[in-house]
Amino acid sequence: MTAPLDSPPPPTLRLRIDTGALADNWRALDALSGTARAGAAVKADCYGLGIDNCVPALVNAGARDFFVAHWSEVASVAQHVPPERIAVLHGPITGDEAHYAKAVGAIPVINSLHQARIWNEVGGGPCHLMIDTGINRLGVAPAELSDPAVAALDIHILMSHLASADEDTPINARQLATFRECAPLVQHRETSLANSAGIGLGSDFAFDLTRPGLALYGGVPRPELAEHIRQVAFPQAAIIQTRELKPGDRVGYNGEFTASATMRVGTVSLGYADGFLRSWGAKGFLQYSGRRLPLLGKVSMDMVIVDLSEAPELAEGDWLDVPYHLPDAAQHSGLSQYELLTVLGTRFGRSVMADCANNAANAKPHAAQH
Repeated sequence: MTAPLDSPPPPTLRLRIDTGALADNWRALDALSGTARAGAAVKADCYGLGIDNCVPALVNAGARDFFVAHWSEVASVAQHVPPERIAVLHGPITGDEAHYAKAVGAIPVINSLHQARIWNEVGGGPCHLMIDTGINRLGVAPAELSDPAVAALDIHILMSHLASADEDTPINARQLATFRECAPLVQHRETSLANSAGIGLGSDFAFDLTRPGLALYGGVPRPELAEHIRQVAFPQAAIIQTRELKPGDRVGYNGEFTASATMRVGTVSLGYADGFLRSWGAKGFLQYSGRRLPLLGKVSMDMVIVDLSEAPELAEGDWLDVPYHLPDAAQHSGLSQYELLTVLGTRFGRSVMADCANNAANAKPHAAQH
């Protein structure tokens, strides 16, 4: 028989998740929601940070309404919260999905007359209803609210979704007005409109329940939220080789960077397969103890090269910080704050920040176990 493989060594990529900041962000958004309570969008594995890392912190902070997109996401969230607190935004597209919802107790969000009929056909039960007030993505059209299939639903939360809440645009007021006009047409218990950015638009958008996502995890979609939101995700990558370049040496694919003088550089275990995309480009940098180490040449699938001039003491195995304060990172990379979180790859060793983690940035991989 083949002997079992030993456990692999620690990864050369790690993602520290500050669950204290996550909890503080939820509490801040809940307070900013006024008389409404804040829920939590935990879809896409809590925006890439890990359900098992994030959901317990949100529960402990006070969250009790959770939103995922796919039915496949229900089971992992249900390890931490009762299924009846989990709403599935895509709704039941097939009878099998409707039966699954009934079996596990998760709440479907009904987005169309087709979904309403499917839900009614399996016996119905508690559901939420999404009205399309102008995003033209998912939702029942206002003109369809009088349909008998909608009237037969047991609607707990009447919902809509803002298309441009991160901008100052008349679209926000139009969607708000449409939602208010639709609400009396449907029997329901509660109403919900605002996402993270919608919370920043003020109390008119709060209704009974807000549904923050991005801002929970450190994103700042509107300036009104900036002073309330803390960074949650802290990626780090290890140096795997150092070398000295001579004048004229070229770096990386296509030799886009050429050394003009002797310089010391480091090859770092981080690339576009890990979500650090080529759009970071020549404007990008990593950090060590607050010092900027500029990227040189193209981002490869598994590696980047950095200039070590500002940190000549660095060697193989030292950890560098990936600058991931999301509003700043979005400016540097050209990616949206949503993309920056959700593209982080599976090779990152994800862990909740321990007290010692804040002081671990300079530890070598084999010594960074706490």
